[in-house]
Amino acid sequence: MEEACSSIFTAQGHTLINFLPIAIGLRYARAKRSNHFISFISFSSIAGLALGVMVLITVLSVMNGFDRELRQRILGMVPHATLWGTPVLDDWRATAKLVEKMPNVIGVAPHIQAQVMFQSGDSVHGAILNGINPNMEKKVSIIDSNMASGFTECT
Repeated sequence: MEEACSSIFTAQGHTLINFLPIAIGLRYARAKRSNHFISFISFSSIAGLALGVMVLITVLSVMNGFDRELRQRILGMVPHATLWGTPVLDDWRATAKLVEKMPNVIGVAPHIQAQVMFQSGDSVHGAILNGINPNMEKKVSIIDSNMASGFTECT
């Protein structure tokens, strides 16, 4: 009797699924005699629930992949920490050597940031321009491998 109540049991070294719980569920899901409308409602509810769970699993899988890709691309382009001086950082090379000695620091690269305006015909747009040291930027950013055109080589 214990084997009939268990949902999974082993026979000849193979794990088999006991269909008793499924048979009981189907028995009570079917309508008795002439009332087939209740049976239709039961099966459509089960199908709707199964479809909802399937869509939820699919959406969560897609969002996890999107989240991972977004983190790799954005965090690879944006610095994890930025040191600023007022108005500028004096002797940035000494500061870079000091920061590079800190534990868990992979690389250090300087950059200059300025607000600029672009004009084309009658339209004017503001932007932020970042100047980098290409030789040092390769240690801290993925910009070199994601450039659509051009190169970051210094001559």
